[in-house]
Amino acid sequence: MAKIKKIVITGGPCAGKTTAMSWIQTAFNRLGYVVLFIPETATELITGGVAPWTTGTNEDYQKCQMKLQLQKEEIFESAANTMGDKKVLLVCDRGALDNKAYMNDEEFSHVLASVGKTKKELLNSYDAVFHLVTAAKGAERFYTTANNAARTETVEEAARLDDAIISSWTGHKHLRIVDNSYEFHLKIKRVVCEIAEFLHEKMPFGKARRFLVKMPSREYLESFPADKRIEVVTTYLNYRNSLSEVRVREKEVAGAKFYYQTIVRKSEFGELVEVEKRLSKDEYRELLWEEDLSRERIKKVRYLIEDNNAYYELDTYPFWEDQAILELSLETKGKKLPLPKEIEVIREITDDPEFDNLAIASRR
Repeated sequence: MAKIKKIVITGGPCAGKTTAMSWIQTAFNRLGYVVLFIPETATELITGGVAPWTTGTNEDYQKCQMKLQLQKEEIFESAANTMGDKKVLLVCDRGALDNKAYMNDEEFSHVLASVGKTKKELLNSYDAVFHLVTAAKGAERFYTTANNAARTETVEEAARLDDAIISSWTGHKHLRIVDNSYEFHLKIKRVVCEIAEFLHEKMPFGKARRFLVKMPSREYLESFPADKRIEVVTTYLNYRNSLSEVRVREKEVAGAKFYYQTIVRKSEFGELVEVEKRLSKDEYRELLWEEDLSRERIKKVRYLIEDNNAYYELDTYPFWEDQAILELSLETKGKKLPLPKEIEVIREITDDPEFDNLAIASRR
């Protein structure tokens, strides 16, 4: 049987959940996990026309949402159980108790009865819960509802809702709250580290180091299994106004394709803020119409290497026959470099802008 851990990523409005999902997939794929995502049920229903204001009552809507949430989790868990002895991380974009924050006690009692569950049973159905605090509490200048059509809360409403969601999950055996004490990217790293600690995995988050290396042998590359070989296509888009960079990516792993959009913009204080979200196939294809034709699409094959409890990413490009790029994270730059014996370093390129993705894409 697969070794399944089911976790919830929750939080108030504009907390960074979408970006966290992308980081979680990347980080735990490297550690050998199959990462499955259950999409946010409320957004699916509301954008599809099923909402508290379109159904008979709020209670009617909440019953629909709870039933769909539990059905989705059951289906994903059934699928996970077919995956042999693999490590599976099942990530719920919000869980069954999130919407307790939108109900009074009587409504919540009726909703529980409609699915034959108690609050304790729902709490115990998840192995861990990670709550990202809304930007409306401590990072107000970054608060926005523009990236989610189902969101309309003001800063004050978002702060109150954040407190209510924490209250809904209070009592869970492994509830972790990640606030806005640090910059946004450090907040997201903290989420990944909290998950790693829960899973008893080591996740060093020192500065990523990059090396130009000699191309390994074909035999070595062909030895990688399908789930350790990722085909990536990065396309840069035309951007306007305050945007510094917009790109979309297609990732293919063992025949399954995933799509992402990354937006980098400057805040009014001059800080660079990077937000990444997952896309549907149709959304991805639509955005390709905005491709910046002055830049090349970057195609590469990424190999995920595990060697002596260390993890590496080896990127190979079709325009290079004799070299590739190796990336790893170390806790300190001075730490001894434990490279696989098949890898021969040419030189370090960590701070060399010539090898940044944008620079590579601009070579025409």
